[in-house]
Amino acid sequence: MSIIEVKVPQLSESVTEATLLTWLKQVGDAVSEGENLIDVETDKVVMELPAAKSGVLTKILKGDGEKVGSEELIALIDTQAVAEAAASVHADVSSAVPPSVRKLAHENDVDTSGLHGTGRSGRVTKEDVLHAMEQVATRQPAPVAVAKGVPAIAPSGNRPEQRVPMTRIRQRIAERLLQSQQNAAILTTF
Repeated sequence: MSIIEVKVPQLSESVTEATLLTWLKQVGDAVSEGENLIDVETDKVVMELPAAKSGVLTKILKGDGEKVGSEELIALIDTQAVAEAAASVHADVSSAVPPSVRKLAHENDVDTSGLHGTGRSGRVTKEDVLHAMEQVATRQPAPVAVAKGVPAIAPSGNRPEQRVPMTRIRQRIAERLLQSQQNAAILTTF
C-alpha cells in the first residue's frame, strides 16, 4: 500500500498561514494526477491544490475553513487503489472550472456543469459564465407595467441583518487601509 501525503504548498515569505476553502473531493473518491483536490486561500491569493499522483483519497486530516501552515499535512492518497478506481474515474476536462470563475458563477446563480468550456483544454472561462448570464437575462420576460392609480406595495418589517466573515484577502485590505489612514499626514495646502 503506497500512501502519498497531500501537504499545503510552501507559502510565501510574508504569509504565515492559509485557510482551506472547499474540498472538491471526498474520502473514497478516485483522483487522477493533476486533478484539483481543494482550494487554499492566503492573504494574497486563492490557489488550487492538485493531486500529485493518481489514486484514492483515503483520509482528510483538515476540514473546510480550517487554518493551516506551510507544508502541513492535510490529506492522504492511496496510489495502489488506482487500478480499481481507474474505471470509476471520469475526470471530465471540459468541466474544469478555476476558483475565480466558480465564484462568479456561484454569485450569479449560473450552473457551470452545463457550460461548454472555450478555454485551454476545455476549461470554463469567465467569458463563458458571462455569456450564460446574458442568455438567462434575454430569456426572462419583460417586467409587467404597473397600472396607474394602483399604489405600490410598501416594504414591511425590518431588513434582516446578517454578518458574514471577511475573507483573508479582505481582512488584509482593511488592515492596510486603516494603517495608511493612521500613518499618512492628512492635510491640504493652497
